[in-house]
Amino acid sequence: MTMKAILSTLLLSLAGSVAAQTSQPAVIAHRGASGYLPEHTLEAKVLAHAMGADYLEQDLVLTKDDVPVVMHDVLLETISDVAQRYPDCKRSDGHYYALDFTLAEIRQLRANERVNAKTGQAVYPKRFPLGQSAFQIPTLEEELQLIAGLNRTSGRVAGIYPEIKQPGWHRKQGHDISRIVLPILRRYGYATKQDPCWVQCFEADEVRRIRSELGWEGRLLLLLGASAKTPEGGATENWFSPAGLLELARFADGVGPALGAIVSGRTKADRKVTDFVRDAHAAKLAVHPYTLRADDLPPFADSMEDALNVLFKEAGIDGLFTDFPDVVVRWREAHGRR
Repeated sequence: MTMKAILSTLLLSLAGSVAAQTSQPAVIAHRGASGYLPEHTLEAKVLAHAMGADYLEQDLVLTKDDVPVVMHDVLLETISDVAQRYPDCKRSDGHYYALDFTLAEIRQLRANERVNAKTGQAVYPKRFPLGQSAFQIPTLEEELQLIAGLNRTSGRVAGIYPEIKQPGWHRKQGHDISRIVLPILRRYGYATKQDPCWVQCFEADEVRRIRSELGWEGRLLLLLGASAKTPEGGATENWFSPAGLLELARFADGVGPALGAIVSGRTKADRKVTDFVRDAHAAKLAVHPYTLRADDLPPFADSMEDALNVLFKEAGIDGLFTDFPDVVVRWREAHGRR
């Protein structure tokens, strides 16, 4: 077989894999398989890939020397031993910011299961035990190389789901995180809406900027908190309304609300599917809510099975962020493609 034929066969295989994923609800590994291994470690991403997740999430912040690293927020003390390693490097507010450390310094840290900053105890006590084994905080490029390797050796394409964390805050500190991250994604083959990549952010102004000023042609998703606010705290469009979702569709491809925006209710008995998914679909937006956890179920469900039934079957979401991708993959296999 010629090299051209080999490449043609490989491309057809990859295209078929991606097509298979997009024909069914997407399973998005939230910080990797974070229900089983410390969040955002390479080990958590390997496990999520092996479990069959369609997308692996990367929360991105910058180091002092402008290297994107994969960690959930701009603070280091809740997911590493930075307070022990660099006790004199905290800011006046008592926090340790990734932006104050070079990559070389961050490589000296030991990553761990997320802890409560006040108590030092694990946020999810039944997850991976503190102080066991050895984990590090990876760079974006290290993770992209890992995923590319796993896609190649497994023959199954898992996409990526990078989040630009606090871009407004980064710019106030003199660092433009979006302008740094997007060229890296393009260099690794993520550039168009045909590529298995979603870029997400909580700041609507930044999502607009990524699309217009920075010329991103790939898929974009706006994450929604409990209330829509600009980074400065002022009111924005009501993204939860039909009109707001139509406006959002002018520059984004999807929307990611909390689970409570999809199913309301404080108990299973009084739960109700809202109109959010219907309205988002009318605006031609994909809906990928966050975050389903087996050890922290939403109040409207009494089990993972129950939650998945109401979210996928009744509400009709298009994908789901979860700390337990294996559970959602098994549910999807049992209930077939949509």
